[in-house]
Amino acid sequence: MDVAPRDGLGRRGFLRVACAAAVGSVAACAPVSRDASAPASTPPSATPTPSPGRPVPERLLPGDPDWRVRGRGPDEAIEGYGDRASVLPGESFGLHVSTTEGRYRVTAYRMGWYGGTLARRVWRSGWMRGRDQGRGRLTGDTRTVRAGWRRSLTVSTEGWPEGAYLLRLDTERGHQRYVPLVVRSASGSGRTVMVHATPTWQAYNRWGGYSLYYGEDGRYESRSLAVSFDRPYDRTGMEKFLIHERPVVALAERLGLPLAYTTGGDLEAGDDVLTGASSVIFLGHDEYWTPGMRRTVTEARDAGANLAFLGANTCYRRVRLEEDGRMVVCYKTAVDRDPLVRTRPSLATTDFRAAPKADPESSLIGVYYDGYPVDAPFVVHEPGHWIFTGTGVRRGDAFPHLVGVEYDRVNTDVPTPRPLQILAHSPVTCVGRPSFADAAYYTAPSGAGVFASGTMRWAETLMAGTRDLPRAHGIGARTRAFVTTATTNLLKGFAEGPAAERLPAPDDNVRKTYRR
Repeated sequence: MDVAPRDGLGRRGFLRVACAAAVGSVAACAPVSRDASAPASTPPSATPTPSPGRPVPERLLPGDPDWRVRGRGPDEAIEGYGDRASVLPGESFGLHVSTTEGRYRVTAYRMGWYGGTLARRVWRSGWMRGRDQGRGRLTGDTRTVRAGWRRSLTVSTEGWPEGAYLLRLDTERGHQRYVPLVVRSASGSGRTVMVHATPTWQAYNRWGGYSLYYGEDGRYESRSLAVSFDRPYDRTGMEKFLIHERPVVALAERLGLPLAYTTGGDLEAGDDVLTGASSVIFLGHDEYWTPGMRRTVTEARDAGANLAFLGANTCYRRVRLEEDGRMVVCYKTAVDRDPLVRTRPSLATTDFRAAPKADPESSLIGVYYDGYPVDAPFVVHEPGHWIFTGTGVRRGDAFPHLVGVEYDRVNTDVPTPRPLQILAHSPVTCVGRPSFADAAYYTAPSGAGVFASGTMRWAETLMAGTRDLPRAHGIGARTRAFVTTATTNLLKGFAEGPAAERLPAPDDNVRKTYRR
């Protein structure tokens, strides 16, 4: 095991660096009737000047445009995983790396705004000798893949700011992969808490041939019933974060909001990061929740924290975290094989809406998962709502391709908070079945506002058509401008505390919309 040598600037060094480029808070978007908004990666034109003697705010520090993976090479060229999904600032974690090449190094990038470069380098190791550690092993009746690699180096996060990180592994021949890490916040009091969907990341991870969806033969029936964090992520190492979460992180940091960071696993572990939070943001695809996570989020809402769900299919699968949070268990349709199905049915791992102990997600989110796959326009239903301020939209305005690939709708046949206002009501056809996708808003008795976008593509639209998501389903600049302005309104409005204390109450239109 190596202790990684440090290379480059530490925290004090970065704080001595003067801000080199003009960066600052987000400029107001033009009304969406003008099809000429700036890409999400374009820097604003003005930079607030930090006061002498004070640390430069993180978002004003210069970024590093070299953070992207440029060449993956063969799968076995370089791969790795951390032995912790998140750490508190200053804590250490282990990296497990396997490579078929001679030497490699590790660079830690904090993801954010940074004048449009989107990441800042906070640490780099020296070059280290590589070792091929094999391709992992399949274990148990749950068909769980574990890499089983020895720890390659120990990394200290001393001086690393809270936030979402990508650690890039580089070989001398230029092959690269990411390893994700969240440097989480101990407290979110008075801040907007960004929740990273680590159980969902792992559920879809097919490294070693198995995920919670498919086995090595590509069949659902041979899928894993439990997946381990003790293995790399497939492909570049972090597709779920890059597509569904990074765009929201970049916008929130660009706005200069007081932010805190955590993960779904940490909410399950009992962290009190949501205590006193102004708002809690679920960034995109956040499908896999534990009952404990759901209980924690519901309690935060009931204490006045605003909630935003910027995806669809959220809180759909009920899972357990085992092995100190390193294992995601979800039997799904094989729930009868779950060892807890009879002894502790509330922890049986199936859909939240399914028996035993059915508890549909709609009672928290306001909308109900309805289907996959779709590709449809997002149709504005209530243009006067405060979330749409400054967009210039009118009733019936449509934004092509924004609804997909999964979607939610309001369904009053299941538990649904009222009064609830449907903000967008978009006709869809899902596998030949006509339906609607709904964006919705309600306020809880505590005063907390709750917004659900009703579409999986909301978050990625913030970067659609830019360098980082150039072919995002054909979504264009007009739609990107609309979603950016609406999300800006949402983040700013929710950052100020319970929405009902300052913003208009929802005008319940469910009966009128669905003619029931």
